[in-house]
Amino acid sequence: MKSWRPKTVVWLGLALSLANLPAVRVAADEPGKPSASATAEVFKAVGVTAAGQIGDGAVLYVPAGLRPEALPPSFSLVKTPALGGPVPAGWRVTPRFSASATRFRAHVPVDDKVDLYGGGEVAGPLRRNGTQIKLWNTDNYLYKKEGGCRLYQSHPWIMGVRADGTAFGVIFDSTWKAELDCRAGLTFTCEGPAFPVLILERISPQALLSALADWTGHMDLPPRWALGYQQCRYSYEPDTRVRQVAAEFRKRQLPCDVLWVDIDYMHGYRIFTFDPVKFAQPKKLNDDLHSQGFHSVWMIDPGVKVDPAYSVYQEGSARQAWMTTAAGQEYQGKVWPGPCVFPDFTIPAVRSWWSGLYRDYLAQGIDGVWNDMNEPSVFDGPDGTMPETNLHRGGGDLVAGPHRQYHNVYGLLMVRATREGVLAARPEKRPFVLTRSSFLGGQRYAATWTGDNMASDEHMRLSIPMSLTLGLSGQPFSGPDLGGYGNNATPELWARWISVGVFLPFCRGHSEKGANDKEPWMFGPAVEKTARMALERRYRLLPYLYTCFQTAAQTGLPVMRPVFFADATDASLRREEQAFLIGDDLLVQPAWAPDAARPKGLWHPLTLVAGDGADPHQAQLFIRGGAVLPVGRAVQHTGERSDDPLTLLVCFDKQGCAEGRLYEDAGDGFGYRAGDYRLAHYKATRRADGQVDVQVSATGHRPVPAERVVRVLVVEADGRQRAAGTPQGL
Repeated sequence: MKSWRPKTVVWLGLALSLANLPAVRVAADEPGKPSASATAEVFKAVGVTAAGQIGDGAVLYVPAGLRPEALPPSFSLVKTPALGGPVPAGWRVTPRFSASATRFRAHVPVDDKVDLYGGGEVAGPLRRNGTQIKLWNTDNYLYKKEGGCRLYQSHPWIMGVRADGTAFGVIFDSTWKAELDCRAGLTFTCEGPAFPVLILERISPQALLSALADWTGHMDLPPRWALGYQQCRYSYEPDTRVRQVAAEFRKRQLPCDVLWVDIDYMHGYRIFTFDPVKFAQPKKLNDDLHSQGFHSVWMIDPGVKVDPAYSVYQEGSARQAWMTTAAGQEYQGKVWPGPCVFPDFTIPAVRSWWSGLYRDYLAQGIDGVWNDMNEPSVFDGPDGTMPETNLHRGGGDLVAGPHRQYHNVYGLLMVRATREGVLAARPEKRPFVLTRSSFLGGQRYAATWTGDNMASDEHMRLSIPMSLTLGLSGQPFSGPDLGGYGNNATPELWARWISVGVFLPFCRGHSEKGANDKEPWMFGPAVEKTARMALERRYRLLPYLYTCFQTAAQTGLPVMRPVFFADATDASLRREEQAFLIGDDLLVQPAWAPDAARPKGLWHPLTLVAGDGADPHQAQLFIRGGAVLPVGRAVQHTGERSDDPLTLLVCFDKQGCAEGRLYEDAGDGFGYRAGDYRLAHYKATRRADGQVDVQVSATGHRPVPAERVVRVLVVEADGRQRAAGTPQGL
């Protein structure tokens, strides 16, 4: 966090002191302007206190009312911007600031030929031109509120891609309740004080996302088991039901790594407790799951039941940990347990206390933590959350302020404390935390999913641009609830959704109470066969997928990428939002999108499991010409060795060359930071006699498994794969 001087918090009076500046009376129907209820709102231009370079290709603009040496602490940025040289000559992206009596605005003019992307978790098209986003984290069941233009997360960030493939990005560095309008340039209007704007400029979208990660933080490498298939329901109860589901996966030979346990495991929905009847022996349950190759993830919500006999409520009350009303009284709101209190995560001591609660909890053998309902969702609160006037007391770098200021980062602060607690309890293992609510930069602490979607064709298709957009907003590890959380899924819908969903970074099937069961076998033998085939395709790809995650952690590039990443100058690819890339070398085209735009160049059809080309539900896969794709064998879980044999799928370019990479480490722990990894770089060339030469260079200290066999298969233009030798030591 940056240093902060509380005496500078005289924000909302700023606009009132600007009477000498030209006024702008805003019309209700102007793009980027407020709604009809605010037609009389007058915005006056605000000057710039300072502007200058803060790094290569990065410029910071500081409006009047702020001092560059005393900026508010940023929840998004991991390093403090320090003004260096002046704004470079010819700099093309410049914000204009203005203020009304209650709101502050930054407008960035954008050429009509620029394509806009990002904005975080939003329902709608991949290309964001002509859209609006409301940045107010909202529990939005089935995306019904305001058409999904405000969901569970806020990412005040947009990237623009020009016709020549160069790209720029804009960070509006404010946490306050806001709107982001992309209908006429970029207009960010917040219901709070002045804020700085950071502009990034790069030669490509890929370079821009790497710069975004440098500024907002890189995702840590997750445990390898988190890349496997995961199965969830609200709720699997009692513990015998969890065991039944585990047994069915193994009996039916359906690959799966993770089972999720929702809130019904708790004693009266009291977090950090276990029902004494339904889940009397959580440690034994987890031990049994581990013995079958499963991991488990259990839910923790922020709402703490008001119960004087409940230890978490007792401890938090003794520490004065709870959110208060504007009058300073303990705030209570209803969630699953009934009346609840909510930790004030702006207080460092409260975050530390919360972190400590995980030690005994994780001692029950729990592998990962699911933080849900953390917008926070309050059933009887205004607009489904706590009042905007509630008070956060702050501490350290964070000043006291209203909930309107901290609402959008409530979930971020919660998962930060959760991650720190998980890491402190098990320092030898990589934490896995999933969050529903987050903010720009949240990839530092947790993976995410797209919330309570619906079992519908519309939401199945929507899940692809939503996940792509999160990747273009700095969050590489995301995905939807496969099959749809709400309502019943038909066999046809489930078959199509699982067949594409296996290629998304986060891969979890889920269902609510009252909806039909959505385990793969619940839709009949034909759909079960389709699901098994799809899951085996994912598990065969684990060596490549894990390598893509390592790339994401190192560079900030998303695992799942829009097809225009293959050629940022190809205008025909800019609107494609059903087909997508995994890394650079694998193209996924859903069966329902036969006319999806594909990049130019060589893309050969790819078969991973016998018969996958004949199944009408399976997505088509294409390997890029010039790629070496490392794949393994289909296994039941990531605890089994999938890399013996290791297969190198070689797809030559027109010059008869191909390259690829394979990252390997222990799959958990942090030994890779000290060199216990192997990053192999393969170069394949086609000889005149049709045989293949493969050269390998590697970094890291991890040895190649001595017994491992490596096969080389050449993928021909028609998709046929021919053997090209079994070299050792690759």
